[in-house]
Amino acid sequence: MTIKAVRHYHQRGLLAEPDRDSSGYRRYTAQDAIDLVKIRTLAHAGVPLARIKGLLDADPDALTAAIADIDHDLRARIAQLRRTRDQLAQLCGGERLFVSPEVADYLEELRELGVSERQMRLERDGWILMQTASPEDAAVWIAEKRELITDPEFRALYLELDAAYHWSPNDSRLPALADRIRNWFANHHSRSETRPVANPTIARLAAQSQPGASSPAWDRLAQLGERRG
Repeated sequence: MTIKAVRHYHQRGLLAEPDRDSSGYRRYTAQDAIDLVKIRTLAHAGVPLARIKGLLDADPDALTAAIADIDHDLRARIAQLRRTRDQLAQLCGGERLFVSPEVADYLEELRELGVSERQMRLERDGWILMQTASPEDAAVWIAEKRELITDPEFRALYLELDAAYHWSPNDSRLPALADRIRNWFANHHSRSETRPVANPTIARLAAQSQPGASSPAWDRLAQLGERRG
């Protein structure tokens, strides 16, 4: 045992510090050596130093009970560390740490489709909010979105809408895009639109909480859509 460790135990009050003799040396007794063995054994077993002092002179029953309690705490810490490691491993999966596997798969499909990173962030952040505040609604919506993204016409509209974010609000392509979007929705039944929303405020929360969720061109597109019904 190093001198530094012995001095540390003195500072923590685990071992009494003997007086110096006439030669300036500290004289440790056999009992000091026994206490050091106990301290080192308990410390190496994972017992916190703050609890060791109370265990040095404990009777066998009290020592057994204290060790069982410490073991319970260690098991809880180990379980938490394992959960932390699992979360760290998930970081390699990007969005999968924050959203459900279904949403993560959907986001990967969008990325493979060529959707912009700006739109990817909007989608991801929106799903994080929706899944947290209204998991029932989110489960219905993501099932429908994953089905819709397999439709070539829907994919084409999604990509064009993504690109239109940066268009001028006076772009001549906006009226035609508004018509295509209106016609598509008129010909496709949405299950989520006819289902009562469990949390009606979540969609508004998602929209209001995301910077960049609209642009002058998108606002113009919305106006055109309203005029066309």
